[in-house]
Amino acid sequence: MAYFFKGSKILAPLSITSNEPVFDVDTISLSKQRASQGAQRWELSFKTVSSGATEADIFVGMVTGISSAETMVMPQLPSVFTANTSSSVLAIDADAAAGVSSVTVVSDGVISKGSFIKFSNHDKIYMVTADVAAGTVAVPIYPQLRTAVTTSHTFLTSNPTSSAVTLSYYRDVSNLRGLTFTDGILSSTGSINLVEAVT
Repeated sequence: MAYFFKGSKILAPLSITSNEPVFDVDTISLSKQRASQGAQRWELSFKTVSSGATEADIFVGMVTGISSAETMVMPQLPSVFTANTSSSVLAIDADAAAGVSSVTVVSDGVISKGSFIKFSNHDKIYMVTADVAAGTVAVPIYPQLRTAVTTSHTFLTSNPTSSAVTLSYYRDVSNLRGLTFTDGILSSTGSINLVEAVT
C-alpha cells in the first residue's frame, strides 16, 4: 500500500522510530542501572516528491499549520500489513486499565507482530508485540496502555483493504516550510520529520 503526506506519495526510505527516554547510570562497581520514565512517542522521517496537481496541496500544507496537530494514515511495515487478515475495527472483550501491556479483543483473523494499532477513545499509537490468531485473545502491546479502554470502545488496526489507524502528529519546527524544484518539473519538500502528538 502506498502512503501519502498532504497528497504527495511518501518515498523510501521511511524511518519510524520510538522515542522513549531512559535514565542510564553506571554504578561504582560498573554495573548498569536503567529506568524508563514511562513516556513514549513515535517519530517518522521521510521525503516526498510531487508534480502537477499535488504541488499546491503540499505547498500549502508545508507553509501553514505548523502549530497545529494534524492526522494521516499511519504507515505499516509491508510484510506485516499483508499478513494481517483481521477486520480493521474489532470489539474489545474486557475493560483494560491504563498501564497494562495487553488488551483482550475479539479478532476475526490474524493481527501480526509489528502492526501499529490504536483505540477509538484516544489518539496514542501502539505496536503489537506478538502474532495474534483469531478468537477472543489478549493482544500484547507496546508501550503500555496510556488511557483505560472499555468494551464500549473499539480496537483499530489495518489490513490490505483498509486502515483505521491514523497518526496524530506535529511537524518538526526544523522542516522546510516550502518547496524546492529539483528539475523544473518535480518538486520536493526535503526531509519531513513528524512527531506523534502525545497528550
